[in-house]
Amino acid sequence: MWRDTILTIAVLYVFHTWTLGVDSKMVKWFLNLIYLDMAPDSVDDMYKGCFGEMNDKVLKKYIPEEFKHNSFKDSWKWANNCANSAICAYTAGHPEIYIEFNKAVRTNKTDYSSSFKFHSLHFLLTDALRLLKNNRKEDCITSYIRTKDKIFAKVNQNIQFGMFTSSSTNREINEMFGANSCFVIKTCFGADLNSYSKWPEELEVLIPPYEVFNVTESIATKSDNQMHTLPRQG
Repeated sequence: MWRDTILTIAVLYVFHTWTLGVDSKMVKWFLNLIYLDMAPDSVDDMYKGCFGEMNDKVLKKYIPEEFKHNSFKDSWKWANNCANSAICAYTAGHPEIYIEFNKAVRTNKTDYSSSFKFHSLHFLLTDALRLLKNNRKEDCITSYIRTKDKIFAKVNQNIQFGMFTSSSTNREINEMFGANSCFVIKTCFGADLNSYSKWPEELEVLIPPYEVFNVTESIATKSDNQMHTLPRQG
């Protein structure tokens, strides 16, 4: 299994007056004060070099095992008629599996070979993002995130979100998601989910846990809010 080493540069800003927004999938893991780092405990595999082997394991072993997990089973059955079941299972909220899933992805690296419950969804979602990325014309996408919590990162620091992170190409999206921390991100591994999402009006771009960003700028406003920007290097 292979950990991504390609560096994406980004600037991280926070502005009180911004009207950025993002689906609530993004903000569930942010807990008041967050200091971003390389998310060393995250399950951030790209499956490069072992795709075929993992695909066989998912079909023959993990899906049958994980169907015993009720939330996974219910989400997967609901999304069965979707063009991309993994994306629909993640975004649709039948039930809201992304909360438990992303918590596990961000923290369960040491449990991956034992008690990690989401091998199938992690692999299939990673593969779906890879295919969508390979089929688009542009190399990278500029997207935006806002949260109610205060998130900090040092300039020139490399960071990973360490989970499947929702963002939006619409910087004017609803303020309900907060204004304490805002991100401008240039993602080159994330993918536009509009064709599959339950909420296409949100113009969602999903960023994988393995993408690495470098904070090129961090700005605090007079109201002590934070804004960050993350562009691609090179």
